[in-house]
Amino acid sequence: MRGWWQEISGLVLPVACGGCGSPRTALCERCAAALLGVRARRVRPAPEPAGLPVVYAAAVYEDAVRAVLLAHKERGALGLAGVLGQALAGAVRVAAAAPRDGPLLLVPVPSARRAVRARGHDPARRIALAAAGELRRTGTDARVAAVLRQRRAVADQSGLSARQRLANLSGALEVSAGGDRLLEGGRVVLVDDLMTTGASLVEAARAVACAAGGTGGATGRFPGHTIPGFAQRTATAAVVASTPASFEINRN
Repeated sequence: MRGWWQEISGLVLPVACGGCGSPRTALCERCAAALLGVRARRVRPAPEPAGLPVVYAAAVYEDAVRAVLLAHKERGALGLAGVLGQALAGAVRVAAAAPRDGPLLLVPVPSARRAVRARGHDPARRIALAAAGELRRTGTDARVAAVLRQRRAVADQSGLSARQRLANLSGALEVSAGGDRLLEGGRVVLVDDLMTTGASLVEAARAVACAAGGTGGATGRFPGHTIPGFAQRTATAAVVASTPASFEINRN
């Protein structure tokens, strides 16, 4: 009900730019340019956790981009999912640039159940659906495979160090029953709205590799960034935004 009400209210109530607050527009041209104006680039957090797949981000997580992501995630500005999906689609295109057989399978990193209940929606999944639609409109066979789920409760990540986040999430995700079959024959791209320490993507990659017959156990890591049993397709990830430092480390 909350998600339905947020969508209806967005159609009838006055809106302001999700990035800068300018009136009478959900997103102004300047803030849209911050999201969509540059080509996605590879990002690496520092320290880079073992098992992190190759990650591409569309924008730097600061200023207007940060405000837009928070408006969508925390304040129910669900109308921003479309432009966030466009940004994510750009990152997916770069992440999956090498031509391969089969569709692109966007696997969103799931939010904690309590967060979904509190927000009334799952931000990464909603943005992934918008990204898949954008990719299909531009001629790429793309689908969302929401096969990951939490197998145990995790603590709130805010306030935790990079090492604590890895420990908090280790073994927390699994591929749902039958989900491994949904991943067959396609190129898997893990997707999320934001990467900070990379802990969520490490755990998502481990869970997918484990379901695909890899050696990554509950406390293992993603060996060689490949998915055994999936024709050795290279595992990649795409996010809407990442921290400024993760871009800085890739300048040279």
